[in-house]
Amino acid sequence: MEKKNIAVIFGGKSSEHEISCMSVVTITKAIDDEKYNIYLIGITKEGTWLLADDIKAVEDESWRQSKKSAIISPDTKGELLIGAVEGNIFKNMENVKIDVVFPVLHGMYGEDGTIQGLFEIAGIPYVGCGVLASAAAMDKFYTKLIVDTLNIRQAKYVPVLKNQLSDMDEVVGRVEAELSYPVFVKPSKAGSSKGVSKAENREALTSALNIAAEHDYKILVEETIVGRELECAVLGHDKTTKASGVGEILAAADFYDFDAKYYSGESKTVIGPELPSGIEDEIRDKAVRIFNALDGFGLSRVDFFLESVTNSVVFNEINTLPGFTSISMYPMLWAAKGYDIKKLVDTLIEMSGERE
Repeated sequence: MEKKNIAVIFGGKSSEHEISCMSVVTITKAIDDEKYNIYLIGITKEGTWLLADDIKAVEDESWRQSKKSAIISPDTKGELLIGAVEGNIFKNMENVKIDVVFPVLHGMYGEDGTIQGLFEIAGIPYVGCGVLASAAAMDKFYTKLIVDTLNIRQAKYVPVLKNQLSDMDEVVGRVEAELSYPVFVKPSKAGSSKGVSKAENREALTSALNIAAEHDYKILVEETIVGRELECAVLGHDKTTKASGVGEILAAADFYDFDAKYYSGESKTVIGPELPSGIEDEIRDKAVRIFNALDGFGLSRVDFFLESVTNSVVFNEINTLPGFTSISMYPMLWAAKGYDIKKLVDTLIEMSGERE
């Protein structure tokens, strides 16, 4: 059987650049090199596309010094253009027909529909959600609008625009009229809890709004849900969509922020935690409904709270390209269902050809 060419893209300009560089190692090592010729394309924080020699170059970060550019052409030939760059000139250019792309990009310019649009223009099959689902799920505000139509409970929220912060007293007053402290302040389009803060009072809210504004022009202020943090993985599309079991986050910090997720040895994940009767099935059902309502394809991780006092399931957010690091919930949830990392990655790649 002739090998197919797969382009695996990682890095990117988002605040989650480093997490992408961790995820791509796990995914690339799981790709069957007897079925695929792997082309590793790293995007620097400045937006330069470079060809990495191999996975070791990613692990030791030497890919950042690569002398070869690797750019996906928007031409419908579906080609990867590889060449040495001197100034603005491509030299010794090689054209490689790409059969499938696996974007391992978290956050803006990778998980938000922008690069998916490039794949669509080029006519290249790709892993994961399409343009609409990626864009809508990346924007927490629009996700909330869609989930509202499903009659699924989610945290109450107040939307704020960056340009409204020039009248901070008005914004704070609007938040305080709708919500009680403490509140969570989130950039609408940031991921991995970048720019997210918990505000206990007016002074902290002001600071949190300014921090969130550094990451996005659109901000959400949400009520605090006191309860357990639960996550569910989904796989498939349309009527084939299925949900994994449920995992629980035991955060080392006051909330599951960026450092607690990736750099604290005290944060823990539990696969298959004990839950009240019927809760796991409710979460699995709601995860599939939310994924399908957003026109999801391939994979996503859907996050919920189980409110302490009421045992009510509360939707938190959906991630269309969840992490694949050694501590990431998505692959662990599917491993518990018999999809080891190699089977999971192969399934996702094969599924890319089912997109209509």
